[in-house]
Amino acid sequence: MKTVLKAILVAGIATTAFAHSGVKDPDVKARMDLMGEIGAATGVLGKMAQGKSAFDAEAAADARVTLIKSGNAIVSAFQVQATDPKTEALPAIWENWDDFVAKAGVLEDAARAMDAGSLDGVRAGMGAIGQSCGGCHEGYRVKK
Repeated sequence: MKTVLKAILVAGIATTAFAHSGVKDPDVKARMDLMGEIGAATGVLGKMAQGKSAFDAEAAADARVTLIKSGNAIVSAFQVQATDPKTEALPAIWENWDDFVAKAGVLEDAARAMDAGSLDGVRAGMGAIGQSCGGCHEGYRVKK
């Protein structure tokens, strides 16, 4: 099933790459790609938690690892205050850097705490994952 997760992640990244075409600033592009990886991994876990896809312990574990690694990379990805017309990052990130750093760390913590070995564990962990994403997106990302 590792192949399935990789296919989902590649599809998610490919979709993100298409959606982010035309981004000129390489730092912004890298941030957008990172957020795409987080979205793809969260999507894998979310679909399992909602019963939209069958529970797969290996795919859940792989998605959890992706969230841990990606969560750890958020702060460094935003170190440079780069901008691009296609960016969704708000200047508030750098204006409130310490708060942003604290909120970004919550994703890694939530992913580490998740028990990806069972459907109940994934379901229980998705609340904290969702809250961590919302904590940064509210106030630090352009509203969609």
